[in-house]
Amino acid sequence: MIRFHQEGKTIIAVTLIILILINGLMYWLLPNAWIITLAISLVVLVAILQFFRNPIREILLPDDNIIYAPADGKVVVIEEVVEPEYFKDKRKQVSIFMSPTNVHVNRNPIGGTVNYFKYHAGKYLVAWHPKSSTENERTTVVIDNGKEEILLRQIAGALAKRIVNYLEEGDTVEQGKDMGFIKFGSRVDLFLPIDAKIEVELQQKVKGNKTIIARV
Repeated sequence: MIRFHQEGKTIIAVTLIILILINGLMYWLLPNAWIITLAISLVVLVAILQFFRNPIREILLPDDNIIYAPADGKVVVIEEVVEPEYFKDKRKQVSIFMSPTNVHVNRNPIGGTVNYFKYHAGKYLVAWHPKSSTENERTTVVIDNGKEEILLRQIAGALAKRIVNYLEEGDTVEQGKDMGFIKFGSRVDLFLPIDAKIEVELQQKVKGNKTIIARV
């Protein structure tokens, strides 16, 4: 059974109503051209439905020493960097680019306590731009599993105009549960301990709650 994310229910309903009205009007005014309108409407509806799909992906054996992918997409960055906002020291960065065709649910890569949360207004550079991590609209979340802290950053892209995050400082979160959503194309950065063992490669496609990103 296909599930749809709560963030898409209003958009899906409004889209469906608008398409029904457009098709009804076209059938009445231009019946000979109505079939073209219907075909275009179906393509639009399918695109909206697939964007907001929310497949069930349970982690059967949670392990907070394993960092699972927080999102579906493609690994576009693996490098050592200085994380300037919270850690202010060297970390291993792994970035996942989410295209409009990916599932856009964001999930907790580990369980633990939310030690830090901050929303930043910003620009809408393309998600793979080097400065998007520090200049685009974004949220920063730090989760402490009791041994290590993991920083997760949701970054808006050129099309993504709304980031949703359900976490607050002090929350206790479960590995694999929904933590947010980014609408219409985006990127998620992970900042891991410098000794974390990375389990993915550049350009590898990953799935949230399925692909192991690293072990700490």
